[in-house]
Amino acid sequence: MSEAIKTDVLIIGAGPCGLFAVFELGLLDMKVHLVDILDKIGGQCAELYPEKPIYDIPGIPLVTGQGLTEALLEQIKPFNPTFHLNEMVESIEKIGDPGFRVTTDAGQVFECKVVVVSAGGGSFQPKRPPVPGIEAYENTSVFYAVRKMEQFRDKEILIVGGGDSALDWTLNLHPLAKRMTLLHRRDDFRAAPHSVEQMRKLVADGKMDLKIGQVTALEGADGKLSGAQVKGSDNAMSTVSCDTMLPFFGLTMKLGPVANWGLHLENNLIPVETASFETNVPGIFAIGDINTYPGKLKLILSGFHEGALMAQKAHRYVYPDKRLVFQYTTSSSSLQKKLGVN
Repeated sequence: MSEAIKTDVLIIGAGPCGLFAVFELGLLDMKVHLVDILDKIGGQCAELYPEKPIYDIPGIPLVTGQGLTEALLEQIKPFNPTFHLNEMVESIEKIGDPGFRVTTDAGQVFECKVVVVSAGGGSFQPKRPPVPGIEAYENTSVFYAVRKMEQFRDKEILIVGGGDSALDWTLNLHPLAKRMTLLHRRDDFRAAPHSVEQMRKLVADGKMDLKIGQVTALEGADGKLSGAQVKGSDNAMSTVSCDTMLPFFGLTMKLGPVANWGLHLENNLIPVETASFETNVPGIFAIGDINTYPGKLKLILSGFHEGALMAQKAHRYVYPDKRLVFQYTTSSSSLQKKLGVN
């Protein structure tokens, strides 16, 4: 277990609501770390609909999920938040009044005064392909995420999928792999055109293989993969030699370890009061789609509002002896200085 990272606030979830919370907390001089199970910043916006237009962000008639993420990252630059990606919070332990020790599945420990749960509908979990016996190979030969690229050096890799994650990892791991094969059920991809173009060039140059079809069975023993049986679009069967498989079949939302954090739950959501969106545990807040209260609307703009009020109450925990004076960014020279605009 690594040495504990000490911070004022730990935000669980790096989607739009978590990102804007960094801004509101930063204005009040609170330092923030964020943990997210995904390998990228932006939550659902970045992972599920990066190019899908969003029309209800105040003052912005149209923005994509990726565009909103990039704008929020630019906005919070002055506050230098630290992101811990590809990690899932497993436990939250109360160690003070307030004070929490938070541990992730990667063994990272945080000690903080305030925890903000901004995890959308829970944690994203990878969808398991419908391949018989795949469980026996998981975490030894079959992986649903790439935590350390070096782990895949000199491997015969089979990547399954046709979206951005599949194409991105095909291109990123190709230089390390002994042999790379990309398998998709059809010769049409949902990924960025530039990535598809790069992949096709590697195939044309004989530097990797592209197969059209679906995995029907795995070969190997004791968790060690030796090959995958593939049914082609013409129903012909073949075997792809591989010792590592990375399926990217998308993500599904699950509550995950949230259920074990000692928080009250209502239909898999966290009830909060509406003055500051604090949970039943003092010092733990919930904002965005993960929370529930009378009149709740699951909108990004609602989550922004919740983050602003949360920060006001969080300040009391982080600075119990410091009086909070409400200020506007339009007129406060001290706030403008923090933002680097004067």
